[in-house]
Amino acid sequence: MKMKQFFLGVVALSVLPVVASQVEAAQPPLKEVKAAKGHVSTANTFNRLLEKSKARNLPPAEDGIHDPDNDNTHVLQPPKIAYDGLPTTPFGNYVDWVKALDTDLLQPRYDRFDPTIEPLIMDLDIVREVKSTVPDVVFPHKPHTQWLHCSNCHPKIFIPQRKANVMNMSGILLGQQCGVCHGKVAFPVTTQSCTKCHSKPKPADWKPPQSETSLKDPWR
Repeated sequence: MKMKQFFLGVVALSVLPVVASQVEAAQPPLKEVKAAKGHVSTANTFNRLLEKSKARNLPPAEDGIHDPDNDNTHVLQPPKIAYDGLPTTPFGNYVDWVKALDTDLLQPRYDRFDPTIEPLIMDLDIVREVKSTVPDVVFPHKPHTQWLHCSNCHPKIFIPQRKANVMNMSGILLGQQCGVCHGKVAFPVTTQSCTKCHSKPKPADWKPPQSETSLKDPWR
C-alpha cells in the first residue's frame, strides 16, 4: 500500500511540471495582455470617472480628436483664438454656446452651399422622468436644432418615439446617446454640469417608485 502511494506521488510530481509548462504556454505574455486591454477604453476618455481635463481648448493637432497627421488639421484656427469675445461658462470648453446664439454672436449656416436657407428650428422641450431623487431631465430641442439638422440624431442615435430609448449615465459616459456629442464637441458630463440637464425639480409630493417585489412583499 505504501509502495502504491509512493508510486502515485512520484507520478503526480512528474506530471506537475508538464501541466505547469502547458498553462504557462497558454497564457499570453504580460505585455500582450496590457496591449489588448488598452484597446478597450477608446470611448469618451475625457469623461471617464468625471475627471477634469488638465488642459482645455488645445490646438486641433493636440486635442486628441483631430488627426495630427492630416495637413488640414494644422490649418484650423486654434480654439483659444476662435473663442475670443464669446460669453464664458465655468465648464466644458468655457464657452456658453447657447448664450452666444441668443445674442447673435454666432449665426450658424444651415446649408453649406446656400446661406439664404432658413434653419428648421424646433422649439420643443422633452422631459425625461428620473426614478432616483435627482431632478428630471429637460432636453431643449431649440438650441440643438439651431446647430444641427434633425437627421444628426434621428433615428440612428435616438428613435423619435415615446419610451423607445433606454438611457442611463453609464452609456452617456461611454460615448453613447448624449455622449456622442457631449464630451467631444459639447459640454462634458462633470459634477458642475449636472443641473444643465437635470433641471426640473421633483414635485413636493414625489415619492420614489417601488419595485414589483416591494409591492408584493407580504411582510411589509
